[in-house]
Amino acid sequence: MGYKSIKSFILNYGYGVEAVYNSTYVVNICKIGSNWINFDDVEAIKAKVSYAKVKGLLGYNAFQLSNDDNWVLSQAACGIGTSQPKKHRLLVIVSVTVAAVVFLMLAITCYLQKKIFKSQGLWCALKMLVSWIRTKTSAEKRHEYDDPNLQVFSFSSIKAATNNFSNDHKLGEGGYGPVYKGKLPNGQEIAVKRLSKSSNQGFEEFMNEVTLTARLQHVNLVRVLGICTEKEEKLLVYEFMPHKSLDFYLYDPIKRHLLDWRRRVSIVEGITQGLLYLQEYSNYTIIHRDIKASNILLDYEMNPKISDFGMAKFFKKDELEANTGRIVGTYGYVPPEYVRKGIYSTKYDVYSFGVLLLQIISGKRNSSLYGCHENLNLLEYAYELWKQGREAEFFDASLDDSSSSCKLIRCMQLALLCVQENPADRPSMVKVFTILKNENSAAISVPKQPAYSITRYERKESVDIGRKKVFSVKDAAITEVEPR
Repeated sequence: MGYKSIKSFILNYGYGVEAVYNSTYVVNICKIGSNWINFDDVEAIKAKVSYAKVKGLLGYNAFQLSNDDNWVLSQAACGIGTSQPKKHRLLVIVSVTVAAVVFLMLAITCYLQKKIFKSQGLWCALKMLVSWIRTKTSAEKRHEYDDPNLQVFSFSSIKAATNNFSNDHKLGEGGYGPVYKGKLPNGQEIAVKRLSKSSNQGFEEFMNEVTLTARLQHVNLVRVLGICTEKEEKLLVYEFMPHKSLDFYLYDPIKRHLLDWRRRVSIVEGITQGLLYLQEYSNYTIIHRDIKASNILLDYEMNPKISDFGMAKFFKKDELEANTGRIVGTYGYVPPEYVRKGIYSTKYDVYSFGVLLLQIISGKRNSSLYGCHENLNLLEYAYELWKQGREAEFFDASLDDSSSSCKLIRCMQLALLCVQENPADRPSMVKVFTILKNENSAAISVPKQPAYSITRYERKESVDIGRKKVFSVKDAAITEVEPR
């Protein structure tokens, strides 16, 4: 018999129903005919639960029914109020409804995306997704760019400053996009790097350059003034360098005369100071990974400033090296340990500096072949001439170091030390600075064979794959070196 039936029977036929309490039990007692019957209803069970809680009893006894309608007795025995099932049912209904709505929205989204993929292709769909993400995270981005040294420019202001990115304002074009000259309303001249949408420099490299250079303050580093990411653009605003980059002068038969030996020594010392700051005196150890002539800009007084930190890496002072599976850089400036194993350390930039120093004292490109048979790269050619005591044949003929304490031959020997195959054989930038500034007292080692020996035959085996190249270098291959 069910609980409802018993309650109905007692209500109609029983009398004298009362609840009896003592120290051991609580029970309802009623009389039907000549029989006294005790039973548990919801009220009695609730009384038992309450009594057990007050007295700290371990439990209580309740009569069991085979058919507990709607679990009213069981819920009462568990101490659950009568309103609890209603709340539980309401929670279930709300949860199911919300889940159904979310599922419906996802289904509609998938359907629309499927139509977009079919009609307009993957690229359009991805652009929509990126646009949606940017809209949702605009507040976070504003906070991310919240740096006292970094200004967020509007696209319209940069467009006006560069005369709508006109060719007349174009300063040049690198591997990641064109650079324009501009002027702000306050008269300040700026340089704007506009990353092309097809650029290899992704958003990660872009933000890397922004966040890193905004916090670096040194006289020999180009300052990033601001940023613009409106209208899916990636724009970097730099301080303007009126005398362009070092390569503009080094390789030109006329303009190279503007860089006499005194000026070139000053440029070498400035680059050294900038690298010293990055490696020794900033809060982190910073590896630029793209030191080359085109990334050395010259200000109004021809002072050098290191630019383009898109590929820079930084780590804590107690970390000596790191590695990567993605090999990027400029061919001719990349050290062998990075090519073969992806290892980079401060000796990476020392190697690149050595290559650059050879170019500064010679005015020669590192992409050409030299020697009687034109089968030697720049490093080999310099080493062979130095070994034979014919250093003068390597130097730029326009240079005269007779009145300078910094001699060409010593710079050549220092450069060859910087391009040694074993990173441990290369001097630190502190040592480089010491050698440059203390000509008479600083001891300098004898260089060994430089890192790369590439014959004409091996160069013919280079394979051009779009913008990427694979070069045979002894037992190594540069599988992803991006021209800059």
